[in-house]
Amino acid sequence: MSYFNQVNKVSFEGADSKNPFSYKHYNPKETVAGKTMEEHLRFSVAYWHTFTADGADPFGAGNMQRPWNHLQGMDLAKARVEAAFELFEKLDVPFFCFHDVDVAPEGDTLAESNRNLDEIVAMIKDYMKTSKTKLLWNTANMFTHPRFVHGAATSNNADVFAYAAAKVKKGLEVGKELGGENYVFWGGREGYETLLNTDLKLELDNLGRFYHMAIDYAKEIGFDGQFLIEPKPKEPTKHQYDFDVASGLAFLQKYDLTDHFKFNIEANHATLAGHTFEHELRYARVNDMLGSVDANQGDTLLGWDTDEFPTDLYSTTLAMYEILKNGGLGKGGLNFDAKVRRGSFEADDILYSHVAGMDSFAIGLKVAQRLIDDGVLDDFVSERYSSFTEGIGKQVVDGETDFHALEQHALQLGEIENRSGRQEWLKSVLNQYLLNVNATVGAK
Repeated sequence: MSYFNQVNKVSFEGADSKNPFSYKHYNPKETVAGKTMEEHLRFSVAYWHTFTADGADPFGAGNMQRPWNHLQGMDLAKARVEAAFELFEKLDVPFFCFHDVDVAPEGDTLAESNRNLDEIVAMIKDYMKTSKTKLLWNTANMFTHPRFVHGAATSNNADVFAYAAAKVKKGLEVGKELGGENYVFWGGREGYETLLNTDLKLELDNLGRFYHMAIDYAKEIGFDGQFLIEPKPKEPTKHQYDFDVASGLAFLQKYDLTDHFKFNIEANHATLAGHTFEHELRYARVNDMLGSVDANQGDTLLGWDTDEFPTDLYSTTLAMYEILKNGGLGKGGLNFDAKVRRGSFEADDILYSHVAGMDSFAIGLKVAQRLIDDGVLDDFVSERYSSFTEGIGKQVVDGETDFHALEQHALQLGEIENRSGRQEWLKSVLNQYLLNVNATVGAK
């Protein structure tokens, strides 16, 4: 059975193409700075939004029209696997991601849930034998079921802590079985609603202990995927412990976990934390902690996680600028943790949305690389901080001065002259590059 019979395969046709089922800018074989677009971008389809989400929201029932909606239980799970690998092939994507409950239904007991998962994982593994699409990462859903009402690894209930450990243990085994390149921890309910009933220190200590147990078990079974933490400030809990990259990094440093973890950064989570996407990417990058990306965008008029497909070219360009400066994403990728809008309920919309996101990041890649090649931003920043390359500034950077020497220097100063940061001009330069990827504009 074909679940997406609108097109045989989405191919690159160029910017002038009128075919909605074609890439206008994403050419997987096109070389940019010595690597193909496919190698740079490492696109991934998110199983949960694409195959299990039904369009339900707090004000309306599910309305997505899917060819598999008539099925239930394991029959539904198997049909979704068939649909998934058909879509992967037609989009020609190298990766996919999933939570355990996305691919297999939970049973009445943990043992039954594991049996369901084993059956579907065997089916996925069989499909992967003839597919180019690999597992970017998997994870355990420890936020949907009522048992996780007070958290998972940070729950006040030790039985819940043990259940969460069992799910992650199984998740690591699945990751190894399917050759997963990463394993993600998203603390959906690892946080609190009020400090009036919360032992914050115990919860954080237990979370640190949980991660160390995961590291130990991964070593025990020979799973060598990169561990990733995905920050989010709120929703579903009012205050989540992995609020942003900065707080996540402080946590990893305190619990001696920095050698084992990097960050999976989501654009919409960054904006919910009051940051830009590129801020979170840069904070991770300069601390050598950028691992992977959940590629989406939020709506600035709404205060929740809308998980829209990325089409903002400013955002994709500045994101790719950070990723290129990072030397790429290593084992990570650009995972479309994004869902079609509730009004986009036809199966075609799944294809349209991924094409839009992939083209948007392809443009971002090309523009960002030209910005780097031309040195326009680098040259401006270098000049702006040039006072730290000589004299007293260089002594500061080299650690060869102190407050006494700095005071003597300051006492000899006359009027201090600052130079403009030229923010508006730099934005106009970015506009020029976006409008003409061949533009070359010198710094000033």
